[in-house]
Amino acid sequence: MYFTDRGIEELVERRGEESVTLEWVGEQLRNFVDNHPEFETAIERFATWLARDDEDDEE
Repeated sequence: MYFTDRGIEELVERRGEESVTLEWVGEQLRNFVDNHPEFETAIERFATWLARDDEDDEE
């Protein structure tokens, strides 16, 4: 188990029943980077990965 899995599991446990929009997720990511600019590159890569996740399905 990766260390990040703990945070992911907490997210699912606390908010797993909620429905959110991608607009809301984007705003949360922007807020996070505003408060933690040292993670800007990681968040940018994550957001790009999420945006392009279905590209492999089209082949």
